[in-house]
Amino acid sequence: MNPARGADGIGLALPSHGNWRRLASPVVFHAWAGRAVPWFAALACVLALAGLAVGFFVAPTDHQQGEVYRIIFIHVPAAWMSMFLYLVAAAHAAWGLIFNTRLSALMARALAPTGALFTVIALWTGAVWGKPTWGTWWVWDARLTSELVLLFLYLGYLGLVSAIDDPRRADRGGAILLLAGVVNIPVIYFSVQWWNTLHQGASISLTAAPAMAHTMLAGLLLMVGACWAYSVAVALARVRCLIVDRQALDRRR
Repeated sequence: MNPARGADGIGLALPSHGNWRRLASPVVFHAWAGRAVPWFAALACVLALAGLAVGFFVAPTDHQQGEVYRIIFIHVPAAWMSMFLYLVAAAHAAWGLIFNTRLSALMARALAPTGALFTVIALWTGAVWGKPTWGTWWVWDARLTSELVLLFLYLGYLGLVSAIDDPRRADRGGAILLLAGVVNIPVIYFSVQWWNTLHQGASISLTAAPAMAHTMLAGLLLMVGACWAYSVAVALARVRCLIVDRQALDRRR
């Protein structure tokens, strides 16, 4: 059966406003995701162009770090998304583990590669930022070390679900690993408060005014939005492929 069509061969329409629960069905979700991917991809492009323009051409030069500070327009959104996507993947994994929903496990699988990518970007741009700022590419700082642990968690999850032939067993094992690794997220976030680290504190706080110019903040938030839209687009495109693969595997069995 074509994943984008129902049993009667008629193309599936988007769920109505009061019927979003239908998206829990992989068949329905496949059709909806196919329509949503181009919109989120276009949004990611627009926000990224705007964010980079503001961050690299409009925002003023930092009076302490000079031009090198502009790496934050890539580094900070990537670091935020690396943590956020792990939490979302873990939430999907937990939902699938508890309620045995097939789509939840597939969403966890779809999100993990993008989370790993953002973790690599955060570590790489952090090293580029650290060299002129700290005089070294890498230190075993609490924030950097816990972010590196996050990369290992992503890679461990991806390796585990790929190594187990039985998809259901792989989903369960991967879910347990993701949930065990959630404890690392608050360590990353609060490391600059819990320990004396080289890494600077948060420039944006929910309880205080941002410690940066408004144009800097605007560029940063635009890039965060771009990373979020990109993550949604890529995850939806990837989960559509996983749905097709899982259905093909079920038919062979």
